Amino acid sequence: MGRLWLFRRWRPRSLQARQLLAASVGLVAFLALAGYALDAAFADTAEANLRERLKNYATAYAGGIDFTRDRSLYIREQPPDPRFDVPGSGLYLQVVMPGGHGNSMSAEGPILPEVSDRLLPPRHEIFEGPLPITQIDGSPGKVYRYGLGLIWGGDGVPEAEFPYTIYVMEDARAMGAQLRVFRGRVWFWLGVTGVILLLLQTFVLRWSLRPLRRVINELTKVQRGESERMSEQHPRELEPLTESINAFIESERENLDRQRNTLADLAHSLKTPLAVLRTQLDSGQSSEAELREEIDVQLRRMNNLVSYQLARAASSGHKLFSAPVPIEASAEEIVRGLEKVYVAKGVLCEFEVDPGVKFYGEPGDLQELLGNLLENAFKWAKRRVLLTARATPAAPGRRAGLMLAVDDDGPGIAPDDIAKVLQRGVRGDERVQGHGIGLSIVQDLIKDYRGELQVKRSPELGGARFEVSLPPGL
Repeated sequence: MGRLWLFRRWRPRSLQARQLLAASVGLVAFLALAGYALDAAFADTAEANLRERLKNYATAYAGGIDFTRDRSLYIREQPPDPRFDVPGSGLYLQVVMPGGHGNSMSAEGPILPEVSDRLLPPRHEIFEGPLPITQIDGSPGKVYRYGLGLIWGGDGVPEAEFPYTIYVMEDARAMGAQLRVFRGRVWFWLGVTGVILLLLQTFVLRWSLRPLRRVINELTKVQRGESERMSEQHPRELEPLTESINAFIESERENLDRQRNTLADLAHSLKTPLAVLRTQLDSGQSSEAELREEIDVQLRRMNNLVSYQLARAASSGHKLFSAPVPIEASAEEIVRGLEKVYVAKGVLCEFEVDPGVKFYGEPGDLQELLGNLLENAFKWAKRRVLLTARATPAAPGRRAGLMLAVDDDGPGIAPDDIAKVLQRGVRGDERVQGHGIGLSIVQDLIKDYRGELQVKRSPELGGARFEVSLPPGL
């Protein structure tokens, strides 16, 4: 438990540090295994070369060895290496024969391994070592030994033939020196290689993690408000992450805008009922019963508006399967309120509503749509407003679409100003009182229903014409 706690405390929190640590451990392990493998391979090769060299010495001696009649050793030729004639040189020869053995001059002095009873069968070879010896100066040492079993021919007399064995030994210090030199050089260059690879690995790791640092920097800019969203130029592996972050940012921004718009829409929606109540109170012409009735009607309308806006804020878009809402009844209720607000202008609203035409959606959406379009027309009209509603044909088995149009006999809207007027918070005339968001609410609703809004000159009344086209449903 204590070790696990220490590991968690020591574990790096940086991805770069984690990757560098893991790669460094793997690299060190690889270099260590490579060094061990190279060392073992060199040692095996050195032993094989030593065995071959000692065999060559033995074979060379075999060609120059002879025996006298009393089976004494006689070497006819010079030794293959001058060290055989130097006592304690590190290169030794021993010849074992029945009843005794003979040595080279180099074997005089050192105490070599006993070979009196090590007569090998003919053509039999051995290689062994390192074997312990005592050097000519009395210090301990080791040698490698090669043995070759032979038969002396006896000058052509079969009865005189006898076996003998040649042993050639070499001091192990020569091979040890070779191994030490090799190991020193191998580990030095492996260390240099490891350092270079670690530096290269650090550079490659920093380069490969650069896209992540870029993502962090872009996200920081978004948090500080210096950028609206993250860029799209990222590696394929990071694209799902950045796209999700952008989608989340846009969703949050849309939610914030929706909340702000909902509050503004609610304030705008309540303006007309409040204006009706203010007009009724200021006129002083209504009786108490009429005033009470009007207050009751407008309070219900405000309560419905508040409920509708709250529900609209909690959801996006419209319901696919909605009950049909009669258009004429909703329009008459809205017009009655507007005629009281604009009673001083004496505006008359005419209806051209086809019998049985209905709006398939939320009742609150229809109230907002008609309310904002009619209020805008009452605001700018001189004397007349026209509401047109008719069904548009659809394919068999599908419900009909809807065309709503509100015309007025006001000054109209210049084609160049249409886009400006439809922006949220912009009014066609700054001298006219209002919030400038009614038409923006209309656009949002029409967009939710996948419809289209056209603003043009009214062919009948000469003012502005706001025409809404809602597509056929399922």
